[in-house]
Amino acid sequence: MLGTLLSAAAASNPAAAVDPSQWKCASCPVETGTSGSLDAGVGVVSDASARYGDYTGLDRKGGVLLLGGSVRYLDASGLWGKLEASDLGTDARSLSAVGGREGVFSANLAYDELPRHFDGGAMTPFLGVGGSVLTLPAGFTPAGTTDAMSLASTLQSVDIGYKRSRLDLGATWLQGHPWSFSVGARHMTREGTEPTSGSFFSNASQLVAPVDQTTDNFEGAAAYAGRDLQARLAYTASVFRNDDASLTWTDPFTSGTLGAGLGQLALAPDNQFHQLQASIGYRLGPLTRVSGDLAVGRMTQDAAFVAPTLNAALVVPVLPRSSLQGAVDTLNANLALSASPLEGLRLSAAWSHDERDNKTPTAAFPSVSTDLFLGPDYTNRPYGYKQDRLKLGAGYFSHAGLKLDIGFDYRETRRTLQAVDTTRDATTFARLSAQATPMLAVSLKLAEAQRSNSAYSDVSWAEAAENPLLRRFDMARRIRDSADARADLTLSDSVSLGMDLGIADDNYPDTTIGLTDGHTVGVGADVSVAFSERTRLTLFVHADRVRSHQAGSQGVGLPDWWAGTKDAADMGGIGVRHAAIKDKLDLGADLAFARSRSDVAVDNRVPAPGFPTATTAMDSAKFFASWHLSKAMSLTGSYWFEHYDAADWQLDGVQPATIPNLLAFGVQPPHYNVSMVRVSLRYRF
Repeated sequence: MLGTLLSAAAASNPAAAVDPSQWKCASCPVETGTSGSLDAGVGVVSDASARYGDYTGLDRKGGVLLLGGSVRYLDASGLWGKLEASDLGTDARSLSAVGGREGVFSANLAYDELPRHFDGGAMTPFLGVGGSVLTLPAGFTPAGTTDAMSLASTLQSVDIGYKRSRLDLGATWLQGHPWSFSVGARHMTREGTEPTSGSFFSNASQLVAPVDQTTDNFEGAAAYAGRDLQARLAYTASVFRNDDASLTWTDPFTSGTLGAGLGQLALAPDNQFHQLQASIGYRLGPLTRVSGDLAVGRMTQDAAFVAPTLNAALVVPVLPRSSLQGAVDTLNANLALSASPLEGLRLSAAWSHDERDNKTPTAAFPSVSTDLFLGPDYTNRPYGYKQDRLKLGAGYFSHAGLKLDIGFDYRETRRTLQAVDTTRDATTFARLSAQATPMLAVSLKLAEAQRSNSAYSDVSWAEAAENPLLRRFDMARRIRDSADARADLTLSDSVSLGMDLGIADDNYPDTTIGLTDGHTVGVGADVSVAFSERTRLTLFVHADRVRSHQAGSQGVGLPDWWAGTKDAADMGGIGVRHAAIKDKLDLGADLAFARSRSDVAVDNRVPAPGFPTATTAMDSAKFFASWHLSKAMSLTGSYWFEHYDAADWQLDGVQPATIPNLLAFGVQPPHYNVSMVRVSLRYRF
């Protein structure tokens, strides 16, 4: 209305015409020039912990250098750039740069590292850790059981973990609206070690496998973005290389009995993936849009086979070929339509097709059991599948704040060389959302999902005969009912409360052997309180309960044992932010806890002790403060304490020689209390 009156006044009185050149946007200024911040400081970690340092790079006790910051640049011609760095003094460092000219081009460069630390405390007698050949030290006498081995004088501590490094390069050109072209490349390496295991007959050893892997990715694309039509054509490639084809180790349980003194495990083989993608979207009208995409690709794996066995006493027939010659063709297609034929009504439909056509040639390969015996020939099976999915949805929104969504999701999967040829999953759902009162918003979603399957067939090609009553949970007939509810209550401008509840019930009515049912309940709440403009508090709690039952058979008949699991997880947290001295001193704290509990009960009609309860507990407290020394300079400090405690009957008390036929690492569940203090100076310019 105001714009209409101004236009009319200007038309009747030209002298009063508004000069738009004087208009300014006070709320959205564009700052040109250079700005940013630099951070420098030190931190001290109280104790060494592999678990605490996993992904953070803070696994060592002592000092750490804190370096980071960001720089931004923009000039009047549209030339811009941004440089960001964080955690440069740790093993989780990252650095990125991006820039270009607005509407013309952009380029980016990024590098980051991420450390992976497995649970500490591992011990092994093997030499050559980090390489592809593990040997036993001089003086080590192989023995039939671990308690008879000379471990006291040969065990050594090993740190198991690797570093992932990633380098990204990319550029985009805008060749005049509406065309754009882009290229991108990524070089990623993983270097270090990871845990694995190997066995001879009934004896097993936990081993340290080398990690020396490289993955190179490339993408090139051309895109068109018009008013009604959008399209894109792209090519992507991924090449994985492993510098270690296998891991060889000396058997610590024998001294070459039956010729089996050395074992060999194949590691991840070299492979490639190439894909061509095309997508298109078109606006049929103001409120109707159709889109689709198509992608065709091929996965290949042609690394040379390792020897079937290193046991010289076994005469193994010649392999039918020197490599797998693996090839899988992929096809992905999607088509979607959305429309709003009436005010407040939105309709959608989507169809997708996913296909894995395994073209790997089959052949009969000789099999070797535990490096001691020749078994029957094994024929590789080129598993594949085709999957079609249809999704239909409708949503209605009224001005009264009522919204109703209904939907139907149907998926049909056709498999090759599986116990079930076809599965069909159909899900129907309805979600109702309402602004019940100006202070209360609620939503409720109900869903029912049913899976049906074709007849089960005997997996005759499997090495060991399967129980004909066995049903795999991902292929068996299943009925799932679920409900999700959410309520948000705004008590005042400064206090809000939210609550949510989720329930799911799974039933497998045709399963005699396998998973028979599962039940999940989750409940949570969150609170936000603004005591004043200077003080704010947030709080959340959440609890999950999961129960399931399964039936098993020690033979190939009816059930003769049953198992039930109960898993519980509870977590919560509270956060406080307080401006103690306005524009001078900011304080904050975050407290969090997490608890989990897992109980497994087995009934085989024979009295026996049950499995101990597995538990984890984590408590974290973070306190931080920022003192603004000046407009450009501030001093920040923080204190972070974390407590972690776990009990796991699979690891508790299991030392390298605890189990007679297992040479173990002796790793125990993690227990630690670690504190970290940080002090840093931030300069803004």
